[in-house]
Amino acid sequence: MSKANLLSLLEEREGQYVSGEEISRALNVSRTAVWKQVRKLEADGYRIEAVPRLGYRLTAKPSRLTLQELLPKLQTTSFGRRLTLLDVTDSTQNELRKLAEQGVAEGTLVIAEQQTSGRGRMGRSWVSPFGKGIWMSLLLRPPVSLPLTPQLTLLAAVALSRAISQQLPELDIGIKWPNDLLVGGKKISGILLESAAEDERLNYVVVGLGISANLEAGDYPEELLDKAISLKMASGESVDRSALIASVLEQFEQLYKLYLEQGFAPIRTLWEARSVTLGKRTELYTPQGKVVGVPLGLDEMGGLRVELEDGSLRTVYSAEVGASG
Repeated sequence: MSKANLLSLLEEREGQYVSGEEISRALNVSRTAVWKQVRKLEADGYRIEAVPRLGYRLTAKPSRLTLQELLPKLQTTSFGRRLTLLDVTDSTQNELRKLAEQGVAEGTLVIAEQQTSGRGRMGRSWVSPFGKGIWMSLLLRPPVSLPLTPQLTLLAAVALSRAISQQLPELDIGIKWPNDLLVGGKKISGILLESAAEDERLNYVVVGLGISANLEAGDYPEELLDKAISLKMASGESVDRSALIASVLEQFEQLYKLYLEQGFAPIRTLWEARSVTLGKRTELYTPQGKVVGVPLGLDEMGGLRVELEDGSLRTVYSAEVGASG
């Protein structure tokens, strides 16, 4: 028996209880097998009520993205105009890298309802359950050199924060250097850039964007609840994922065009205006060791300019941001 067989049976009797005995008989499996498949469906976002002596009842289905709903909302010229929408994948980054190697155009987008091996910065895993978030990767082919890639990371953070603020203006979205988006000090999204280059020239950049849209507390490992939050948990309302995706792509395309026309300066100004890192004593953990000081702003490459405790200045290009205040 597969979970699809069980789902089909519950959908036929939607709103009604179906006893475990009836399901076992209809699908020729044990009660234990039925329970295991129920758990799998719940992990996919289905809500199934189980009542002793009555059985199982399907009470809610996960929201599902569709091209019919998403495409009419796009206001972009190229971003998202070539789009692959998947139910489940290990990682949208992996899917898009394969397409990039085949030569697909800039702006190609891969979205998945669920990632089984989603990843964030520093090799961390990323929680991405079915139908509750925005898990997608966007392809860029920028005419810039490899050392400028960090600028694109900062650009992505600005685009994402502007899009979320557009959809949920009541939330106070801040950017923690370089690209973590926070609400009330808790992380709501992840941004991961992976590039391929030759002779210091970028062939392409895959921009991974993970937005915790409609996750609930039970979707997170307990150890993350004090560090992470979803837009639904923060705002008290479910998020229209299609509208948010369209807004992200629109903001990203606009800022990317601005970047190609005018360079990093306007992006730096926008990032600094949304930063929650600047002006506060901060601990930064760099590959060379711990740095303590007050971040003042970004340099022309995208590095973080920090005033150290002895009054000297240092620019940090790679670090984990620790305690601040």
